[in-house]
Amino acid sequence: MATANPFLLGDEAAYRQWRVDKLRDYPRSSAELIVDVADPFQLTAAEHEQLASLLRRCNMAIYRTRLGSNPDKAIPRALAERFGLRRLDSNLLADEDGLSSITVSSEGDRPTYIPYTNRPINWHCDGYYNIGAQQIRGMLLHCVQDAAEGGDNRLLDPEIIYLQLRDIDPAHIVALMAEDAMSIPPGKDGEGEERAASVGPVFSLDAEGHLHMRYTARKRNIAWKDDALTRAALAALEGLLEDDNPYRFRAHLEPGMGLICNNVLHTRDGFTDLPDAPKRLLYRARYFDRTVV
Repeated sequence: MATANPFLLGDEAAYRQWRVDKLRDYPRSSAELIVDVADPFQLTAAEHEQLASLLRRCNMAIYRTRLGSNPDKAIPRALAERFGLRRLDSNLLADEDGLSSITVSSEGDRPTYIPYTNRPINWHCDGYYNIGAQQIRGMLLHCVQDAAEGGDNRLLDPEIIYLQLRDIDPAHIVALMAEDAMSIPPGKDGEGEERAASVGPVFSLDAEGHLHMRYTARKRNIAWKDDALTRAALAALEGLLEDDNPYRFRAHLEPGMGLICNNVLHTRDGFTDLPDAPKRLLYRARYFDRTVV
């Protein structure tokens, strides 16, 4: 007998029970996402369980250490590995160790790619242009230095978006699970690497039955399946992202804080660095793994 899966449209009973469980104890503010961590290299059992509980409930958690602007990359790497994130997706503009130093840069090709500017970034899941087994399932952002002003992130759990869309109309899920729902033409990805065309669904299930989301709000160099079902689903999705969604969080990462997540939907506000002050710096790590909790 097949295992029940709430993300299969034919399993309504599993969906209804999962929906109740999902919303019963769902965080209502970004403050509820924050877990204080005394030593990121040696989490206590209580700290680990608090972070794991948030990852189970809403696919994201924010840790807060006392290390401030300590630039040691071992900090985010240790926390990532503690939750099973090991298969790092490096990229052309990443540092030699595979982590990316996200800061305003004038070096090489970096200024031509939005993460390395102070410009806002719209809703997306990281690696939406990746194909097949190269999907980004886990991600970590670690703040070494925040900006003088701005740079906040908005965050949304893909499972919540799935739930909201399915409640509006299950046909939206059918459309967004189509294998040709969203296409990115061949070219360079967001980090300057050449890539082939990327064609695939918005929502899919991994080998263990977990929901995965692939999405970008970009309007250029993207093609959506041209049918009424997909257009209706996309309009509903965009409405949920831009309306006053009660499940949307806003977070400001301060030095020593970090976001660990199962590649949730996120944005970045534009920001300002002061001329004679340290520039905003975050380490970003993308993984082919999902967190193990």
